[in-house]
Amino acid sequence: MIVIVNGEEKLITEGTKIRHFTEELKGHDRALVTELNGLIVTDEDTVLSGGDSLEIVTFVGGG
Repeated sequence: MIVIVNGEEKLITEGTKIRHFTEELKGHDRALVTELNGLIVTDEDTVLSGGDSLEIVTFVGGG
């Protein structure tokens, strides 16, 4: 299946969860928000479907 992640096409297998794309980012102690098909999603165990659009936004602090 093909999904769009942050504007790039990705080939995934059936049953792939949002967590597949967020685990690496969370390992770097980054705050993040995920948006699936235009809606904020808090459940990283949500299973993706072909044609889904996933945006992952990380926050960077500074001062």
